[in-house]
Order: sequence, then C-alpha cells, then structure tokens
Amino acid sequence: MAAVQPNTASSAPMAGLARALMQAGRLTPAQADALQKKAQADKLPFIDTLLASNTIQARDLAYFCSETFAYPLMDLAAFSIDALPPKIIDAKLMQTQRVVALAKRGNKMSVAISDPTNIQALDQIKFQTESSVEPVIVAHDALLAMLASLNRSAEQSLTELAGDEQDIQFAEENEAPSAAAEQAANEVEDAPIVRFLNKMLMDAVGMGASDLHFEPFEKFYRIRFRVDGVLLEHAQPPVSIKDKLVSRIKVLAKLDISEKRVPQDGRMRLIVSPTKTIDLRVSTLPTLFGEKTVMRILDATQAQMGIDSLGYDPDQKEILLDAIQRPYGMVLVTGPTGSGKTVSLYTCLNILNKPGINISTAEDPAEINLPGVNQVNVNDRAGLTFPVALKSFLRQDPDIIMVGEIRDLETADIAIKAAQTGHMVFSTLHTNDAPSTLTRLMNMGVAPFNIASSVVLITAQRLARRLCTCKQPVEISNELLLKAGYKPEELDGSWKPYGPVGCERCNGGGYKGRVGIYQIMPITPAIESIILAHGNSMQIAAQSESEGVKSLRQSGLVKVKNGLTSLEEVLGCTNE
Repeated sequence: MAAVQPNTASSAPMAGLARALMQAGRLTPAQADALQKKAQADKLPFIDTLLASNTIQARDLAYFCSETFAYPLMDLAAFSIDALPPKIIDAKLMQTQRVVALAKRGNKMSVAISDPTNIQALDQIKFQTESSVEPVIVAHDALLAMLASLNRSAEQSLTELAGDEQDIQFAEENEAPSAAAEQAANEVEDAPIVRFLNKMLMDAVGMGASDLHFEPFEKFYRIRFRVDGVLLEHAQPPVSIKDKLVSRIKVLAKLDISEKRVPQDGRMRLIVSPTKTIDLRVSTLPTLFGEKTVMRILDATQAQMGIDSLGYDPDQKEILLDAIQRPYGMVLVTGPTGSGKTVSLYTCLNILNKPGINISTAEDPAEINLPGVNQVNVNDRAGLTFPVALKSFLRQDPDIIMVGEIRDLETADIAIKAAQTGHMVFSTLHTNDAPSTLTRLMNMGVAPFNIASSVVLITAQRLARRLCTCKQPVEISNELLLKAGYKPEELDGSWKPYGPVGCERCNGGGYKGRVGIYQIMPITPAIESIILAHGNSMQIAAQSESEGVKSLRQSGLVKVKNGLTSLEEVLGCTNE
C-alpha cells in the first residue's frame, strides 16, 4: 500500500503513532489531525483518543505496532501479576507512563508497552533502572487492566498493613486553617493512607517507641521505630505511597505540603484517650529518593513520673535535690542527643513548680507542655533568640530560668549573670562528662571566676536498656569484670551479673525500658580552686573522684551489680 504523506499544513507537529498510522494508510491526514487535536483538547494520550473513536481496535493496533516497529508481540493474559518481578520499576512511574516490567535478565529488561513511540517512557525507565530496555508490544486495553490490578494490589497490601480502623484523633490548633491548607488536606484524605498512618502511630505508642522514621529508598520504603534506644524495622509499605504519606503528615503538622526541597519542622498533638494526649515533633529532610520524615514522641507523663523512676542512686538523688533547692546558682545537664536530658530537667522543674514560684523556660522547641511553667519557643528567624528571651525573662522577676541549650558565649554570659543575681538557672550542654563541661565553658570564653561563682552542680547522663524480668544470671570471668572497672574487693561472690534472655513481654529482645546512668558532680571549694587556676578536665576529674564522685562507667557498674542492666549495655554507652 502506498504511503500517504503527512499534511504539512497541520497546526501542530504530528504525534509519532498518528504519523505512523497515516503513513501506512490506516488514517487519513484529516482523521489523524482531528484525533490529535481532540487528544490535546481533552489532555489525553493520543492512543486513548484513537481507541475511543473506534477507528481501530486495541488488538489490531498492537499487531500494527509490532509489525511497523519490529518489536515482539505478547498476550498479557499469559502473565500472572504474582509472577511479575517486584519493585524493578517505581510503581508511580509504571502508572503514569503506562508500562509494566515483565522480566529482567542481567542488564536487560523486557517492558510491556502499547505505544512504542512513547520514547519518554522508555528513556525514564532506562535512566531509573540503569538497564537496557527491550520493548514488548501488548494490547492497550490489556495493559490498562493489568496496571489497574497492580494498583489495586498495592492498595490491598496497604490496607492489610493498616488493619482495622484505628480510634485516633488529632487535636486541632486554635487558628482556622487557610484555604490552601484545607485544599491540601482534601488531596491527601486517602482512606488507606489515613488508616495506615494512624496504625503506625498507635503501634509506636503501644510499643513505647520514642521516634518513628519514615525512610524512602530507591526500591523500597521502610518504617522503623526507636524502642529503648534501638531502631527496629516495623513495616515496609509499597514505595508508591511515600509521597501521599509524607503529605498526610505535613498536613497534620501544619507544614508546607508543596515544599519538598528544604527541611521543615512542625508538631502535632495525638489524642490517645480522653485523659491522655501525646505531642509529636515532626522533621522532614529531602533525600535522594524522597523526603525522610522523623516523628519524635513527646510524652508529658515521662516528666511527671518522679525522680525515683529515673534511676538515680540514693546518694546522687540527695545531692541533686539539695542543689536544685538552692535560691540561686546554675545546674547543668550534659550528654549526647537522646540521653534523657530534657526529661531530667523537666522532672526537676516539676519538683520546683509551686504556686509561689515563677518559672520561665526558653527552648528550641518546647518539647513537653508543663502546666504552670511559662514556656517560650525561640525563633531565630523572628529574632527571638536564647539571649533575647533571657533578657526578657530577667525583666519579669523569675525565680527559676531554664535555657534549652547553651550554644554560644552570649547565652552563657547572660545565664551566668542571672545565676549570680539571685536566680536559679537550669541548662544543657553537649559534652561527654561532667568535668569536661567546665573546660567547655572556659573554651567558649566564659571567665573562670564567673564559672566558679555560679555553677553549683553538673550532671552527665546516659540511657542504658533495662533488663526484662526474663533476665538470667550469666557467667563472666573475674578478669573481664576487673577490666570493666570493678575493684577486686567487689568480686566477693555475693552477686552475679545478669544478661538478656527474651520473652513475649520484651518481644524477644531481653530488654524492656531504659534506666539512667549518672555522674553527679557538685562544685566544691577544691574544684573551684582548680577552675580559678585554669585547670583542665583531667585535674577536675581527679579531684571529683577523690571526693567520691562516681564516673559514668562506675555508676553503670552499680546498675549491673544491682541486676538492672547488662555489662554489655554499660560498656556500650560509657567510656573509661
């Protein structure tokens, strides 16, 4: 059959498939031009408009494409969805570009496609999978049916993961949502996504998790919980839901749903029961394959458990309570992120929180709401920094001030001056132990005489996993115990170290909950003298040890001796 030349007078360039059909005489120039204009007006692919016009049937079109473009023709009815290779092509890309990965051998991948002129789809697949793509022609209606089945399969998988409807509510903020926020909320009110997120939150609360990590990768999506300081994989939902899930979290946390290029921080409140609410701090971070989202659970009941539940030794508790009851001075809490500094400070504030006491805090952000305490969120962009907040506090006659973290010399100077002028000041620093905190302040530029006259106590801390009730005694040689830090006279056979076993209560891990390990160092006249003489942390540590201050390792060994944790835990979270 003679080839028909395309109509050069057409208003738009002829699509690849339309041109091929016209050149083969299967469409007249007028038909091809009309169908193409209709597809553009309806914003549909040309192949959809072509088949909807009944000009050619899907099966006949598949034969035509196979012969014209010299690609093999296959019947999708011969393929089972369960037998298809999983997660080779991103599910969202398959749905938008209308392709299905049929098989992969080495670096070659067979891809089912109904329109071989869709070069963009083939190029995207080649780029994403780094494979050589071999197109296989299939009937368009069969391809759409398989894509629909794959989509239903993903939704069914998500529904199975989500389980039944969770009885969960989120507290509404006082301000009315904007029109844009309401529109964004409607766009992500996908029932399976909502149920799945609710289930993840309730599972995390039920397991006592401190963090939820939603992590996108190239070929899978992972959700992990941090339980007792250890990350545990909890679910692997379909990769295709990652964008919708992040959008749902952003809407709840009042974040910008359209901004995916920069990190964002927000918070939400989860109503677990009529008498219990839990705050969640949300952080998003752009990664190679999507936005990683971390939700930190801030349970206010942790700060109300009382000082006895935190794990202080009796002598340490007495020294701490004596220090915080003083009318003025500074108490510093130090340790790495996740060591429980905030809970320790809030516990102290709860002890001091009485009707006759004026307490103000500057935090970044305020993690737990404390009724009766004036809490301020610092906002660097708005100019509300730690120094600005501290200066404002001093004009409002506070008795107790808490600074979330001393980060620079200006904050340290104002906090120390407040401690010297009749205020009790609490704050945190990131140092390894109590003695090095003093030298850190000196390195920041704080004058030694200011440190010596203001700081009354420093506590360093770590969190170790607490042994479950299924614990059993373990045999550890005296040589290893001595190497760990025990003294020979302590190895008198009157006690045995315990180790983890595993049961249903602890999900087979052998640990349930955590216990604090503390170094409580009061600033005595002898230590003041070392500070004034510009002494280093080694001199301060030697002096504090001679005065009976236990190091973090020594405090941890006491917990092992009392059967609260294992020797491996103490060795893992303390240095000696």
